[in-house]
Amino acid sequence: MTGSSTSVREGSLAGSTYVPPPAMSGDAGDRGSLRRRLRILHVLDRLDLGGTEKAVMKLVRGLEPELFENYICALRGTPTTDNAWASGVTVLHPGLEGTGFRFNVPRLVRVMKEVRPTVVHSRNWGGIEATVAARLAGVPVAIHSEHGYELEMSSGLPFHRRLLRHIAYRSSCAVATVTYDLRRYHAAQAWWNPEAINVLYNGVDGEEFRPQPAARDAVRRRLGIPADALVIGSVGRMVPLKDFATLLKAAEALAPEVPLLYVLLVGSGPELSRLQSYAGNSAQLAGRTVFPGTIDHVADMLNAMDIFVLPTLMEGMSNTLLEAMAIGLPVVATRVGGNPEILADGECGFLFTPRNLPELVGQLKMLLQDAQRRSRFGRAARERALRHFSLERMLKCYRDLYINLAIRRGAATASTGYVRN
Repeated sequence: MTGSSTSVREGSLAGSTYVPPPAMSGDAGDRGSLRRRLRILHVLDRLDLGGTEKAVMKLVRGLEPELFENYICALRGTPTTDNAWASGVTVLHPGLEGTGFRFNVPRLVRVMKEVRPTVVHSRNWGGIEATVAARLAGVPVAIHSEHGYELEMSSGLPFHRRLLRHIAYRSSCAVATVTYDLRRYHAAQAWWNPEAINVLYNGVDGEEFRPQPAARDAVRRRLGIPADALVIGSVGRMVPLKDFATLLKAAEALAPEVPLLYVLLVGSGPELSRLQSYAGNSAQLAGRTVFPGTIDHVADMLNAMDIFVLPTLMEGMSNTLLEAMAIGLPVVATRVGGNPEILADGECGFLFTPRNLPELVGQLKMLLQDAQRRSRFGRAARERALRHFSLERMLKCYRDLYINLAIRRGAATASTGYVRN
């Protein structure tokens, strides 16, 4: 079996255009559906503000409110982050938490008939039932996208997940992933044609994430890091998948040769106490490893670093990798998932094999000992992030995807102001 959903690949998206419609309104009764905003219902498992949720937040904040009306449907878990979402975005909770029932099509159908979206866009396994519900509810456009990996996915998906993904993809007007690596993986797992899957890269805000020497100095003072220290660091959830232990071991090996070496690990999670214990009990790392916890202003923390390290064992498309590059940091990252698509090895950083400690130590040593290379890699990293992975580019791809599919499905026409080449 191979996929046959409507394909709007990245190349075709780049060539399409839109013109903002004149005097568009909300659901304006007798004006008809052609003169209302496109209503998008984003279906997520939870509102935990992980990588997927942050990407959706950027999207709903960035899409023009005169063109789009966004709803967030959080299927499971107790939402605690509603206020973090953009103003004007309605967050819905269909009361599925604690049911123990994983395939909630009937409840989603009721939500969709109430909201009446033009587009339903679900993400990952947690929202897998939404495309089927969209078909049953008569929603014109249904999209499903895959944003990342879980550790247990390394050995392949169980049969029931493969089958349900295939059904969800078949129920969709379009299927998307955020990297070509994820496209290959999910096409194989769901018996789907990879060419029928769109690749829509995440984007980074180059204004929010930019080099700021003042922030660098202020953060170092606040955290007790000397101004002349060489700081290697990372940002992320402290879980086994991220493998921050390998980063600490590499720093431990380098410390005798780099007296001013410091480590800055930003984030929290179940592995935090174990990592803190390891650093505190190490003669080389004690007093030179800082764990500030979860921080809202990630850009400031990144500015305090000299080298960003991403030692993760699996990765979809890392937002923090993009952010570090946009800050202008040289990066050392594992050769997994979407990392090789983002990072140009030898131009703006290095790629290494997961858990290969000698390889990581060697690459960090080269960068720590060569300030000119760090500077050159950092400039190249920022240029690459802004050229290929800008927030503006991401928003255009999603904007065009929604508009083009709405036109193809008869839910919008050129008279709305949405125009295709």
